[in-house]
Amino acid sequence: MDTSRLTAHQPLALGLFRIVIGFLFACQGAASVFGLLGRKATETGEWPYWYAAVIEVVCGVLIMVGIGTRAAAFLSSGAMAFAYFTVHQKDGLFPLQNGGESPALYCWSFLLLVFTGPGALSLSEAFRARRDGAGARSPETAASSV
Repeated sequence: MDTSRLTAHQPLALGLFRIVIGFLFACQGAASVFGLLGRKATETGEWPYWYAAVIEVVCGVLIMVGIGTRAAAFLSSGAMAFAYFTVHQKDGLFPLQNGGESPALYCWSFLLLVFTGPGALSLSEAFRARRDGAGARSPETAASSV
């Protein structure tokens, strides 16, 4: 198998992964904060559920669009580890026993994004490209302005 083709598309695959994970995380939080998708809204200020849901919405959107991805993913990974160990762990050792598959998968997915960054298709990449493109001047432009 020619892995060079796969490696060439790695930033795009990582970007799509980030978008999907961020979207799913934001939807989960929005369902809890706003009572969407058949869920009852969590009471405002209820510890820790309401705060976790707000983190899910805000960080999920930031991760999805690719702004502050590493910081948002770090916070999200910690929130999911907290959820797993405080809510699920008491019901059994393994995620299949205690219903903690979702927090475990989110935790490790976000930890991956902490180390890899946003990949392609992120707003931070678009802003950086625009900034670098606007700041760079061609030799012809520089000569004509003198």
